[in-house]
Amino acid sequence: MPNKRPNRLVHVVLEEKTLVRRRPEVEHERQVAIYDLIEENSFQPIGDWQGPFTLHLSMESSRLAFDIRSEDGIGLVCVAVNVGSLYGLIKEYFIVCDTYFTSIKSAPTSRIEAADMARRSLHNEGAKLLVDILKDRIDIDFDTARRLFTLLCVLHIRG
Repeated sequence: MPNKRPNRLVHVVLEEKTLVRRRPEVEHERQVAIYDLIEENSFQPIGDWQGPFTLHLSMESSRLAFDIRSEDGIGLVCVAVNVGSLYGLIKEYFIVCDTYFTSIKSAPTSRIEAADMARRSLHNEGAKLLVDILKDRIDIDFDTARRLFTLLCVLHIRG
Protein backbone atom coordinates (compact mmCIF):
# COMPACT_ATOMS: atom_id res chain seq x y z
CA MET A 1 0.00 0.00 0.00
CA PRO A 2 1.52 3.35 -1.03
CA ASN A 3 2.43 5.88 1.63
CA LYS A 4 -0.31 8.56 1.81
CA ARG A 5 1.08 10.74 4.63
CA PRO A 6 1.67 14.39 3.69
CA ASN A 7 5.20 14.51 5.18
CA ARG A 8 6.83 12.43 2.47
CA LEU A 9 8.69 12.60 -0.79
CA VAL A 10 6.86 11.60 -3.97
CA HIS A 11 9.62 12.38 -6.46
CA VAL A 12 13.42 12.63 -6.24
CA VAL A 13 15.76 14.09 -8.86
CA LEU A 14 19.56 14.06 -8.71
CA GLU A 15 20.86 17.30 -10.20
CA GLU A 16 24.22 16.40 -11.66
CA LYS A 17 26.29 19.00 -13.48
CA THR A 18 28.15 16.44 -15.57
CA LEU A 19 27.10 13.11 -16.94
CA VAL A 20 29.07 10.55 -14.98
CA ARG A 21 29.42 7.00 -16.19
CA ARG A 22 29.08 4.78 -13.16
CA ARG A 23 29.77 1.14 -12.56
CA PRO A 24 26.63 -0.97 -12.99
CA GLU A 25 26.63 -1.75 -9.25
CA VAL A 26 26.60 1.95 -8.37
CA GLU A 27 23.86 2.71 -10.86
CA HIS A 28 21.80 -0.14 -9.43
CA GLU A 29 22.29 1.22 -5.87
CA ARG A 30 21.13 4.67 -7.07
CA GLN A 31 18.02 3.26 -8.71
CA VAL A 32 17.15 1.14 -5.66
CA ALA A 33 17.70 4.04 -3.27
CA ILE A 34 15.37 6.32 -5.23
CA TYR A 35 12.74 3.61 -5.63
CA ASP A 36 12.84 2.67 -1.93
CA LEU A 37 12.86 6.34 -0.92
CA ILE A 38 9.68 7.03 -2.88
CA GLU A 39 8.00 3.87 -1.59
CA GLU A 40 8.67 4.58 2.09
CA ASN A 41 10.01 7.76 3.66
CA SER A 42 9.43 10.38 6.29
CA PHE A 43 10.47 13.85 5.17
CA GLN A 44 9.33 17.15 6.66
CA PRO A 45 11.16 20.46 6.27
CA ILE A 46 11.08 22.44 9.52
CA GLY A 47 8.43 25.15 9.19
CA ASP A 48 4.91 25.36 7.87
CA TRP A 49 5.55 23.48 4.64
CA GLN A 50 2.82 21.19 3.40
CA GLY A 51 3.74 18.00 1.54
CA PRO A 52 3.93 15.75 -0.25
CA PHE A 53 7.23 17.00 -1.67
CA THR A 54 9.45 16.73 -4.72
CA LEU A 55 13.17 16.83 -3.92
CA HIS A 56 15.98 17.95 -6.20
CA LEU A 57 19.33 16.98 -4.67
CA SER A 58 22.62 18.50 -5.78
CA MET A 59 26.19 19.00 -4.60
CA GLU A 60 27.73 22.45 -4.60
CA SER A 61 31.30 22.26 -3.32
CA SER A 62 30.98 20.62 0.11
CA ARG A 63 27.31 21.50 0.46
CA LEU A 64 24.41 19.16 -0.20
CA ALA A 65 21.47 21.19 -1.49
CA PHE A 66 17.91 20.03 -0.86
CA ASP A 67 15.73 21.98 -3.30
CA ILE A 68 12.32 21.15 -1.86
CA ARG A 69 9.30 21.66 -4.06
CA SER A 70 5.61 20.90 -3.90
CA GLU A 71 4.33 17.71 -5.49
CA ASP A 72 3.63 19.65 -8.69
CA GLY A 73 7.11 21.25 -8.77
CA ILE A 74 6.53 24.69 -7.25
CA GLY A 75 9.61 25.80 -5.28
CA LEU A 76 9.11 25.91 -1.51
CA VAL A 77 12.49 26.09 0.24
CA CYS A 78 16.11 25.26 -0.43
CA VAL A 79 18.18 23.83 2.39
CA ALA A 80 21.94 23.57 1.91
CA VAL A 81 24.03 21.77 4.50
CA ASN A 82 27.76 21.29 4.78
CA VAL A 83 28.59 17.61 4.40
CA GLY A 84 32.37 18.04 4.33
CA SER A 85 32.53 16.21 7.66
CA LEU A 86 31.18 13.11 5.87
CA TYR A 87 33.86 12.97 3.16
CA GLY A 88 36.21 10.71 5.12
CA LEU A 89 33.34 8.33 5.83
CA ILE A 90 32.24 8.43 2.18
CA LYS A 91 35.78 7.62 1.03
CA GLU A 92 35.96 4.69 3.46
CA TYR A 93 32.49 3.57 2.33
CA PHE A 94 33.63 3.55 -1.33
CA ILE A 95 36.67 1.43 -0.43
CA VAL A 96 34.54 -1.09 1.47
CA CYS A 97 31.96 -1.17 -1.34
CA ASP A 98 34.72 -1.91 -3.87
CA THR A 99 35.91 -4.75 -1.65
CA TYR A 100 32.37 -6.06 -1.34
CA PHE A 101 31.63 -5.92 -5.08
CA THR A 102 34.95 -7.61 -5.84
CA SER A 103 34.37 -10.25 -3.16
CA ILE A 104 30.94 -11.32 -4.39
CA LYS A 105 32.51 -12.47 -7.65
CA SER A 106 34.79 -15.14 -6.20
CA ALA A 107 35.60 -14.77 -2.50
CA PRO A 108 34.57 -17.20 0.22
CA THR A 109 31.24 -16.54 1.90
CA SER A 110 32.93 -15.43 5.13
CA ARG A 111 34.82 -12.65 3.31
CA ILE A 112 31.66 -11.51 1.50
CA GLU A 113 29.74 -11.40 4.80
CA ALA A 114 32.53 -9.44 6.51
CA ALA A 115 32.65 -6.88 3.69
CA ASP A 116 28.85 -6.59 3.73
CA MET A 117 28.80 -6.05 7.50
CA ALA A 118 31.45 -3.33 7.18
CA ARG A 119 29.51 -1.72 4.33
CA ARG A 120 26.26 -1.72 6.31
CA SER A 121 27.98 -0.36 9.41
CA LEU A 122 29.47 2.59 7.50
CA HIS A 123 26.14 3.18 5.76
CA ASN A 124 24.36 3.29 9.12
CA GLU A 125 26.98 5.66 10.51
CA GLY A 126 26.51 7.95 7.51
CA ALA A 127 22.74 7.90 7.98
CA LYS A 128 23.04 8.82 11.68
CA LEU A 129 25.35 11.71 10.85
CA LEU A 130 23.00 12.90 8.11
CA VAL A 131 20.04 12.88 10.54
CA ASP A 132 22.15 14.96 12.93
CA ILE A 133 23.29 17.40 10.22
CA LEU A 134 19.68 17.94 9.08
CA LYS A 135 17.96 17.92 12.50
CA ASP A 136 17.29 21.68 12.65
CA ARG A 137 16.23 21.94 9.01
CA ILE A 138 14.56 18.73 7.84
CA ASP A 139 12.99 16.01 9.96
CA ILE A 140 13.76 12.57 8.51
CA ASP A 141 13.70 9.05 9.90
CA PHE A 142 16.65 6.65 9.88
CA ASP A 143 15.58 4.66 6.80
CA THR A 144 15.08 7.87 4.82
CA ALA A 145 18.53 9.02 5.94
CA ARG A 146 20.09 5.72 4.77
CA ARG A 147 18.66 6.19 1.30
CA LEU A 148 19.68 9.85 1.19
CA PHE A 149 23.21 8.85 2.25
CA THR A 150 23.32 6.48 -0.74
CA LEU A 151 22.32 9.35 -3.03
CA LEU A 152 24.90 11.66 -1.41
CA CYS A 153 27.55 9.05 -2.20
CA VAL A 154 26.35 8.81 -5.81
CA LEU A 155 26.51 12.60 -6.16
CA HIS A 156 30.01 12.54 -4.69
CA ILE A 157 31.31 10.34 -7.55
CA ARG A 158 33.22 12.39 -10.09
CA GLY A 159 33.73 10.47 -13.32
